[in-house]
Amino acid sequence: MAAHVACVLLAPWPLTLLSRSRPGVPVAVLSESRRVLFPCPEAQLQGVQTGMREMAALSRCPDLHAEVVAGPAASAAWAELLEALYARYSDRVEGRQAGIAFLKVSLNAARDLAAALHAPVGLADSREVAHLAALRTRSGEVRDVTGGQEKSFLSLMPIEHLQVLGVPDAQLQKLAFLGLRGLADLVKWSAAQREAFLGVDVGKKVNRFLKGERSGGVAKYVPGQSIEAHLSVDAPLLELGEAEAALTDLLSSLLPELRGRTAAYLTLHADTVGGRLSATRPLKWPLDDAGLLRMALLTLQDTDALPLGVDAMTAQLSGLQQPARMVGLWAGIAELEVTKTLLDRFPEALVRVQWLDPWAYSTDAQYQWVDWQTGTLRQTMMTPQQSPVTRSQRRETAIQQVLAFFEGMAP
Repeated sequence: MAAHVACVLLAPWPLTLLSRSRPGVPVAVLSESRRVLFPCPEAQLQGVQTGMREMAALSRCPDLHAEVVAGPAASAAWAELLEALYARYSDRVEGRQAGIAFLKVSLNAARDLAAALHAPVGLADSREVAHLAALRTRSGEVRDVTGGQEKSFLSLMPIEHLQVLGVPDAQLQKLAFLGLRGLADLVKWSAAQREAFLGVDVGKKVNRFLKGERSGGVAKYVPGQSIEAHLSVDAPLLELGEAEAALTDLLSSLLPELRGRTAAYLTLHADTVGGRLSATRPLKWPLDDAGLLRMALLTLQDTDALPLGVDAMTAQLSGLQQPARMVGLWAGIAELEVTKTLLDRFPEALVRVQWLDPWAYSTDAQYQWVDWQTGTLRQTMMTPQQSPVTRSQRRETAIQQVLAFFEGMAP
């Protein structure tokens, strides 16, 4: 079967992550100030709303599990999911925004994906239409808009789904106030009217979409964005000293996989008799053995898994990047071999600046260019123009001219 663009909708990702860790329980994601950010549908039915304080939400839904989902933990889990999608479904996977993933798959693979993740999946010939189809699909099902179904599908698109095209919420409210119910009503406007009402940038994007200019490609996924190592033990780990020895062995097999790269997050999964407990901490560059072991111990303490006994541990490094180091343009003859080679071939090629007075009003009094090796003054095209006459000299000249005028008038 032909491959099409599939959109897997898992947004908001922190709420999806929390719901899967607490199945069968109404959940809500809290902000750092302990206010509700994302309530689940079950909690909303009982009166929990966005912006509500935690105690107010618990008073309306006593079974509510409210928790702050850390950004590093959500990013690490999203990177792990993208790796799984690449390994199982397609070599073309994109997930720039956490909670929205695009893949190139067939219809049968899209159905398997929707059932495995229990998420709505939209299938179309372009990314925008696939995203719109996922918004109008129930969890665990696929909305197929390929073939000749796209035109009829878009004619029934509600106005609030224009957020996929970048239309802000304020403009959506204005459109709803004017009585527009869907994209079919907006099509009746002229291109100039859409640009005038929505703004030039957003209006042009909507106009291009209505003309059929859409993005249909999904970039190839680069594997290895996260690396992990697993360690099982014969007897459960209960003491911190035992855990430190186990983490030393675990990280010793993980560090060589970096190959000079740096990682943004460290995620530690601890398997206990009560299930898997996980925690994530951000990392700083450069990474060394002692620093990574210390962060792993702190991450293990965040899981609170030692009192239950740890049967196995999995360490994962995500957010891998190649570090870059910025040096001076010409750091010095001893540091950069290219400078020495250039000076050997062209001794007068390089000059350096010598500051005289950085706060001077005249440019030629601020700095001058000198030879790289000897330090003698060198005139180049970048040398500031020398002021032929200073301000005091011009004033003295003007005074002499006035005096000469009056002396010529004397009898």
